[in-house]
Amino acid sequence: MTPASVGFQCPDDVRAGNASVRRPRQASFLQRAGRRFGAVTVTLIGLNLAVFVATAVSAGLAGSDPLDNQLSPLFVQLAQIPVLVELGEDWRLVTAAFLHIGVLHLVLNMLALLVFGSELERQLGRWRYLAVYLVSLLGGAVALQLFGEPGRPVAGASAAIYGLLGGLAVTMIARREDLRGLLTLLAINVLISFLPGVSLLGHLGGLVAGFAATGVVVLARRRTELQVLGLMLLTAALVVVALTVSTLVVLG
Repeated sequence: MTPASVGFQCPDDVRAGNASVRRPRQASFLQRAGRRFGAVTVTLIGLNLAVFVATAVSAGLAGSDPLDNQLSPLFVQLAQIPVLVELGEDWRLVTAAFLHIGVLHLVLNMLALLVFGSELERQLGRWRYLAVYLVSLLGGAVALQLFGEPGRPVAGASAAIYGLLGGLAVTMIARREDLRGLLTLLAINVLISFLPGVSLLGHLGGLVAGFAATGVVVLARRRTELQVLGLMLLTAALVVVALTVSTLVVLG
């Protein structure tokens, strides 16, 4: 017999009782990461990593160094090349935002997404944050369609990340917080955007779109139907501009 708080218990009964008690299941690494950094942010990072691996494998199968993933056939099929979008390959407006040229490009963007994305997801909630992200990447893509070089391939999540910075600026304005730190960070990043190989147009387009999308969310506040309507109209406007420009160029 085993001493208990009241009387004695049979060891066999204790073991049988313990066996019938469900032990709490430990959360997986992804679940813990999602709780800490936001489920949408972690999912977006995972998607970018998966696409990078796919392009690296594609490059290897094509006979190139996998780290030169931009040489892969898959990368070429997904990158935004304005003239090809104008010829009807509209998917490139979105897929290019999940491509990265080399490991460094991927790591820098994913770190920025982790830092800024997790904060904005915490403030806006999952679906509103995801909407801002998608509108931002479209804003960058549309800017490139309007003003970019027709034959220059462009890829990366930078436009969407700039949109997140624009979104954070809106939330800080709404809360009357000091913007100097964020504005300094934006100024530094805009200067970096002038470096060769960096898309200033995409960055500015994403920044403006993210600012506008978050503005819709903040102005509508808890009016979910107005938030949905505003974000849908903004998305539709960006898509129409991109496709209208493409159609006019092809007809011209």
